[in-house]
Amino acid sequence: MTGEVFAAIDVGSYEIALKIFELSAKNGVRELDHVRHRIDLGSETYATGRISGSRVDEMIRILGEFKSIMNGYGARRYKAYGTSAIRETRDIVILKELIHQRTGLHIDVLSNSEQRFLDYKSIALKHEMFQEIIKRPTAIIDIGGGSIQISLFEKDALIATQNLKMGVLRLHTIMQTVQATRARYLELVTELVNSQLSVFAKMYLKDRTVENLIIIDDYVSPVLGRITAGTDHVGIATRQEFSGFMDKASGINNADVAKRFNIPEENIPLLYVSGILINCILGITKAENLWAPGVTLCDGIAYEYAEKKNFIKSPHSFEHDIISCAQNISKRYMGSKSRRETLQHIALAIFDNTKKISGLSKRDRLLLQVATMLHDCGKYISMVNLGDCSYNIIMSTEIIGLSHKEREIVANVVRYNHEGFDYYSSGSSYIKGLSYEEYLKVAKLTAILRVANALDRTHKQKFKDVKVSVKDRQLVINIDTRDDITLEKGLFTNRAAFFEEVYGITPVIRQKRLL
Repeated sequence: MTGEVFAAIDVGSYEIALKIFELSAKNGVRELDHVRHRIDLGSETYATGRISGSRVDEMIRILGEFKSIMNGYGARRYKAYGTSAIRETRDIVILKELIHQRTGLHIDVLSNSEQRFLDYKSIALKHEMFQEIIKRPTAIIDIGGGSIQISLFEKDALIATQNLKMGVLRLHTIMQTVQATRARYLELVTELVNSQLSVFAKMYLKDRTVENLIIIDDYVSPVLGRITAGTDHVGIATRQEFSGFMDKASGINNADVAKRFNIPEENIPLLYVSGILINCILGITKAENLWAPGVTLCDGIAYEYAEKKNFIKSPHSFEHDIISCAQNISKRYMGSKSRRETLQHIALAIFDNTKKISGLSKRDRLLLQVATMLHDCGKYISMVNLGDCSYNIIMSTEIIGLSHKEREIVANVVRYNHEGFDYYSSGSSYIKGLSYEEYLKVAKLTAILRVANALDRTHKQKFKDVKVSVKDRQLVINIDTRDDITLEKGLFTNRAAFFEEVYGITPVIRQKRLL
């Protein structure tokens, strides 16, 4: 066996899964083994905020077995992630430490946006079809145990995404609570789901057309894959074909459904709930085609690792999706396109010319770019409390591809562009959750954004060209303009002072008047 053996573990709300992969530059990502254990962690977590001792013991036993399998394959590298069931427990730290002590495995907990990003990343990297499909208006429906994520694509760009707390396990638990028979699932689940989908439709669909749905789930996708196996369109169905499948499944008992589709009988209620969810989304989007590529979170974990290690190269620009998502959030809150483009141009020019002294990374450049796009989103709520309102909007809004911590960094950079900076020893609630390294990152990015903002203080985009260089402990900003920049020069000193404090060099303006 050549290449690197890698293991991916998904601690989900209804099962724990392990996939073993062989990674190589020649063959890319090749799956060697897939092991799944059913364990209902989500029902307890969603209801009580904790996982019982017996279930924790069972989880640890399963993870111990997984480690033995990993060792058998010689998997020296692994990533293990917990999703909503772990994320919603009251004390994640204690649970993670207990798992580590008893299995030696380190579990990281994905934020919702990180989880969804990995899910749809696996489609793009595994299926060439993805690129072709998202050229047309498409919605990715990522159905988890606790929630679903609806992400809208148009012309190969992510234009909107929203999380709705109506995952299959959560809905199934509600059905059990109200003691609904399976005969009433269709009526009751549809009623619950459509109440939220109607709000989503008013906010994001309006006159927008959706032609295709891409489905990521653990129940309907495997069944569709089996039904269409051997054809040229594996996992693909029309709206009418899917409705026919649902009608057939609802007309026979659980045991017969399990036998017909070769799935565990205890999964049938969740299969049914997932199918109803998809039916409701087909109804509200009017999509005519459905594709279930059969990917899992484990695939996304492996593909991201392989991409970082240069075993594979993605055909899709995920960074572009993050930027596109930020642009659409800016539009939603009435942001000025010309203003954000000017600010972005200046800020990135400063970033690129101070890389040697800043120690910031390419990823940090992306965070600065997002901050320039969302720099004044809070004005939609208040022109007076612009910084705090911007912070709250960013922290409350999903940006697929950014972790919760990265979103917090962006929110702080935007806030401190408008508010006084809170130093590390201040005890500020905004700084308290950040590590020392994250705090420095916020300070450095804020310093750049403040200088960029000062150069366009009047929002009139006066500068035709901006060139930046570092000379003799000065950040020299050369600008070409025929406009009067008295205000910009006068207000620049205040903003430049913080940059000098952070970087140890003084920003200065050099003006060349255009004739």
